[in-house]
Amino acid sequence: MTIRKLLCAFIFVAMTSAGFGQEGGRVGYLLSVDGTIGPATADYIERALDKAEARGAELVVLRMDTPGGLDTSMRAIIKRIITSEVPVVGYVAPGGARAASAGTYILYASHVAVMAPGTNLGAATPVELIGLPDTGEEKKRTAEGDDAQPPPAGDARKKKLINDAAAYIRGLARLRGRNAEWAESAVREAASLSAEEALEQGVIDLVARDLPDLKHGVDGRTVQTPMGDRTLSTADLALETLEPDWQSELLSIISNPNLAYILMLLGIYGLIYEFSNPGAILPGTAGAIALLLSLYAFHVLPVNYAGVALIMLGLALMVAEAFVPSFGALGVGGVIAFVFGSVILIDTDLPGYGISLPLILTLGVASAFLLSVIVGMAVKSHRKPVVSGREELLGARGVVLEDFTGAGHIRVHGEVWSALSDGGLRKGEPVEIMEIRGLVLVVKSANKGETS
Repeated sequence: MTIRKLLCAFIFVAMTSAGFGQEGGRVGYLLSVDGTIGPATADYIERALDKAEARGAELVVLRMDTPGGLDTSMRAIIKRIITSEVPVVGYVAPGGARAASAGTYILYASHVAVMAPGTNLGAATPVELIGLPDTGEEKKRTAEGDDAQPPPAGDARKKKLINDAAAYIRGLARLRGRNAEWAESAVREAASLSAEEALEQGVIDLVARDLPDLKHGVDGRTVQTPMGDRTLSTADLALETLEPDWQSELLSIISNPNLAYILMLLGIYGLIYEFSNPGAILPGTAGAIALLLSLYAFHVLPVNYAGVALIMLGLALMVAEAFVPSFGALGVGGVIAFVFGSVILIDTDLPGYGISLPLILTLGVASAFLLSVIVGMAVKSHRKPVVSGREELLGARGVVLEDFTGAGHIRVHGEVWSALSDGGLRKGEPVEIMEIRGLVLVVKSANKGETS
């Protein structure tokens, strides 16, 4: 009995210790989004939430300071937040930060929305609307109370985009129980709010000066997750900063549109050089790697494939110029197609996601020059006369090594050959090769112009 009691006591102590160990080991994660939201940002947040769920984290704090970003990346982040088993706290910080455009949508999707003093959010009108003509017809129809008239084409597209964005953010607001009316005004009127105003209007849940203030503010709140309601216990929670891993860092680098554009051209140049000079290996290998990296980057970027087609057409025309003399017509047309394709390659007006115009012009001129030189050299090498083998010996000249009539020896290109002659030849006399019979050369005297 004593042994049994001791064993039970040991098990009780072990289980109690394990329980205390788990409580003391509770952890939350801090993610930072600073700058434009793009594919690398979405990848970083998705991987971090996967890790948080695997570790059973108490919550994830998503600290933001962003002017907005790509719609596809924003929606990927929001989908992951909504399906996250770990509560996500959207936190606009530090003072002076903002959650504009895409950042506003993400803040609305978060389980708890928090802002630091001196921050703002809003201006969530889709970027694609920039540059659309504003005819004033929509305001006129609204004032006259006539909604039945069909809007002009430009207004129809504008209305479609705005309605879609407004419905999306309104749905997020209702999901989290926040101010849906103001959310819609942020889309339709590009409205913005400071942290204090956002709290007063029910747009956010809390204003927190710093992370300790945030942890105390959200402590005890109940949020809804796919696993059910969850009450947060964060007052003494340790927050561990999660940095992007190497895969997210690599995606961040190659998803830069300018770099992806350069990688694509390097890949094409490498393959062209490899096909022109089979066996070089290094240019083809490096070109294939660069091209695959660029294709991966374009897969996650908003690419206009008409631009890709124009770039390929431009390169093809520049190559054709080297084969088909057109007095520059094909080359000039190729450069024009290349430049126009490069300009429309990235299908978004979002700042930071366009390709630099000076880079396009520089690479356009360089491409025309390099491709003309490389392909031109390849064509010339094919057109040069054969400089080795049987064909090269016919018509070549040699020198007689000893006096002979009939059979003897001559020197051609530093090599000694057996030779046949119908006449007599003297040592040192120049001869011309007329025929090749196996390893014997039929020659004639180069001085007399007669078959020797």
